[in-house]
Amino acid sequence: MRRIDTSERPMPEINPVKVCFVIEKARELFSEDVGMGPDASNPSDDGERIVLTDANGAFRRELIAFIRELDVDESAALVALAWIGRGDYEAEDWPSAVAAAAERREGPTWKYLLDMALLPDYLQDALDAFGRSCEDYELGGD
Repeated sequence: MRRIDTSERPMPEINPVKVCFVIEKARELFSEDVGMGPDASNPSDDGERIVLTDANGAFRRELIAFIRELDVDESAALVALAWIGRGDYEAEDWPSAVAAAAERREGPTWKYLLDMALLPDYLQDALDAFGRSCEDYELGGD
Protein backbone atom coordinates (compact mmCIF):
# COMPACT_ATOMS: atom_id res chain seq x y z
CA MET A 1 0.00 0.00 0.00
CA ARG A 2 1.16 3.51 -0.67
CA ARG A 3 2.22 5.87 2.10
CA ILE A 4 0.70 9.35 1.78
CA ASP A 5 1.18 10.70 5.26
CA THR A 6 4.74 10.39 6.59
CA SER A 7 4.29 12.21 9.89
CA GLU A 8 4.84 10.70 13.33
CA ARG A 9 1.53 8.79 13.54
CA PRO A 10 0.73 7.89 9.94
CA MET A 11 -2.58 7.04 8.33
CA PRO A 12 -0.99 5.69 5.17
CA GLU A 13 -3.97 4.84 2.99
CA ILE A 14 -5.81 8.17 2.89
CA ASN A 15 -4.92 11.83 2.93
CA PRO A 16 -6.38 13.53 6.04
CA VAL A 17 -7.61 16.40 3.83
CA LYS A 18 -10.00 13.94 2.17
CA VAL A 19 -11.21 12.75 5.57
CA CYS A 20 -11.81 16.35 6.63
CA PHE A 21 -13.80 16.97 3.45
CA VAL A 22 -16.03 13.98 4.25
CA ILE A 23 -16.44 15.23 7.84
CA GLU A 24 -17.42 18.71 6.64
CA LYS A 25 -19.90 17.48 4.02
CA ALA A 26 -21.38 14.83 6.33
CA ARG A 27 -21.96 17.48 9.00
CA GLU A 28 -23.73 19.65 6.44
CA LEU A 29 -25.81 16.67 5.30
CA PHE A 30 -26.78 15.42 8.73
CA SER A 31 -27.54 18.89 10.12
CA GLU A 32 -29.51 20.15 7.12
CA ASP A 33 -33.16 21.02 7.57
CA VAL A 34 -34.87 18.72 5.12
CA GLY A 35 -37.96 20.90 4.84
CA MET A 36 -41.54 19.79 5.17
CA GLY A 37 -42.90 16.65 3.64
CA PRO A 38 -45.94 16.60 1.44
CA ASP A 39 -49.32 16.47 3.09
CA ALA A 40 -52.87 15.93 1.87
CA SER A 41 -53.71 19.62 1.73
CA ASN A 42 -54.51 21.52 -1.42
CA PRO A 43 -52.02 24.37 -2.10
CA SER A 44 -54.84 26.72 -3.07
CA ASP A 45 -56.60 26.02 0.24
CA ASP A 46 -53.55 26.80 2.38
CA GLY A 47 -52.58 29.99 0.57
CA GLU A 48 -49.58 28.33 -1.10
CA ARG A 49 -47.78 28.46 2.26
CA ILE A 50 -46.34 24.95 2.12
CA VAL A 51 -42.90 24.76 0.59
CA LEU A 52 -41.48 21.40 -0.36
CA THR A 53 -37.73 21.15 -0.65
CA ASP A 54 -34.99 18.68 -1.33
CA ALA A 55 -32.67 20.68 0.87
CA ASN A 56 -30.13 17.97 1.65
CA GLY A 57 -30.13 16.39 -1.81
CA ALA A 58 -27.18 18.44 -3.09
CA PHE A 59 -25.04 17.68 -0.03
CA ARG A 60 -25.87 13.99 -0.29
CA ARG A 61 -25.09 13.80 -4.02
CA GLU A 62 -21.78 15.63 -3.55
CA LEU A 63 -20.72 13.39 -0.68
CA ILE A 64 -21.74 10.20 -2.49
CA ALA A 65 -19.82 11.26 -5.61
CA PHE A 66 -16.73 12.07 -3.54
CA ILE A 67 -16.76 8.73 -1.71
CA ARG A 68 -17.35 6.84 -4.98
CA GLU A 69 -14.26 8.52 -6.48
CA LEU A 70 -11.99 7.21 -3.72
CA ASP A 71 -9.77 4.32 -4.74
CA VAL A 72 -10.04 0.92 -3.06
CA ASP A 73 -7.34 1.66 -0.46
CA GLU A 74 -8.86 5.04 0.42
CA SER A 75 -12.35 3.55 0.76
CA ALA A 76 -11.08 0.86 3.11
CA ALA A 77 -9.16 3.48 5.11
CA LEU A 78 -12.25 5.69 5.45
CA VAL A 79 -14.31 2.75 6.77
CA ALA A 80 -11.44 1.78 9.11
CA LEU A 81 -11.34 5.34 10.45
CA ALA A 82 -15.08 5.25 11.11
CA TRP A 83 -14.62 2.01 13.00
CA ILE A 84 -11.73 3.43 15.03
CA GLY A 85 -13.80 6.52 15.88
CA ARG A 86 -16.73 4.30 16.83
CA GLY A 87 -14.48 2.29 19.15
CA ASP A 88 -14.45 -1.00 17.23
CA TYR A 89 -10.65 -0.72 16.83
CA GLU A 90 -7.86 1.31 18.39
CA ALA A 91 -5.49 3.49 16.34
CA GLU A 92 -2.75 0.96 17.06
CA ASP A 93 -4.88 -1.66 15.27
CA TRP A 94 -4.77 0.36 12.01
CA PRO A 95 -3.48 -2.48 9.77
CA SER A 96 -6.14 -4.88 11.11
CA ALA A 97 -8.90 -2.29 10.78
CA VAL A 98 -7.96 -1.51 7.18
CA ALA A 99 -7.74 -5.20 6.29
CA ALA A 100 -11.16 -5.87 7.81
CA ALA A 101 -12.62 -2.82 6.03
CA ALA A 102 -11.19 -4.02 2.71
CA GLU A 103 -12.99 -7.34 3.21
CA ARG A 104 -16.29 -5.69 4.17
CA ARG A 105 -19.05 -6.72 1.79
CA GLU A 106 -22.11 -4.82 3.02
CA GLY A 107 -23.03 -2.85 -0.08
CA PRO A 108 -21.45 0.29 -1.49
CA THR A 109 -19.02 2.12 0.79
CA TRP A 110 -20.95 5.40 0.49
CA LYS A 111 -24.19 3.75 1.60
CA TYR A 112 -22.52 1.94 4.48
CA LEU A 113 -20.93 5.16 5.74
CA LEU A 114 -23.96 7.39 5.26
CA ASP A 115 -26.03 4.96 7.29
CA MET A 116 -23.85 5.98 10.28
CA ALA A 117 -25.68 8.96 11.78
CA LEU A 118 -22.57 9.87 13.78
CA LEU A 119 -20.13 9.50 10.86
CA PRO A 120 -18.59 12.98 11.19
CA ASP A 121 -18.00 12.46 14.91
CA TYR A 122 -16.52 9.00 14.33
CA LEU A 123 -14.12 10.31 11.71
CA GLN A 124 -13.11 13.28 13.86
CA ASP A 125 -12.52 10.99 16.84
CA ALA A 126 -10.36 8.76 14.65
CA LEU A 127 -8.32 11.73 13.43
CA ASP A 128 -7.87 12.75 17.07
CA ALA A 129 -6.61 9.24 17.83
CA PHE A 130 -3.93 9.77 15.18
CA GLY A 131 -3.04 13.20 16.54
CA ARG A 132 -4.74 15.04 13.67
CA SER A 133 -7.33 17.77 13.47
CA CYS A 134 -9.16 19.26 10.52
CA GLU A 135 -7.94 22.62 11.80
CA ASP A 136 -4.49 21.48 10.60
CA TYR A 137 -5.72 21.40 7.01
CA GLU A 138 -7.27 24.19 4.99
CA LEU A 139 -10.22 22.98 2.96
CA GLY A 140 -11.16 24.94 -0.10
CA GLY A 141 -14.30 26.81 0.92
CA ASP A 142 -17.38 26.97 -1.25
